[in-house]
Amino acid sequence: MVTILQLLVSILILLSFALVVGVPVILVSPGEWERSKNLVYASAGLWFGLVIVTAAFNSFVI
Repeated sequence: MVTILQLLVSILILLSFALVVGVPVILVSPGEWERSKNLVYASAGLWFGLVIVTAAFNSFVI
């Protein structure tokens, strides 16, 4: 159970890092926002879902 929680947290950290680096680059690049808008929204939704799943799973571990 703890290993699964550690895996979820690791994925959350990696996705957070990718969003912190990627979103500003997309916003600064001219014309890139229109092409990557769906990817940014999908990634943000995945991040939010992963936060909820990790929090729910954490309540079972402790």
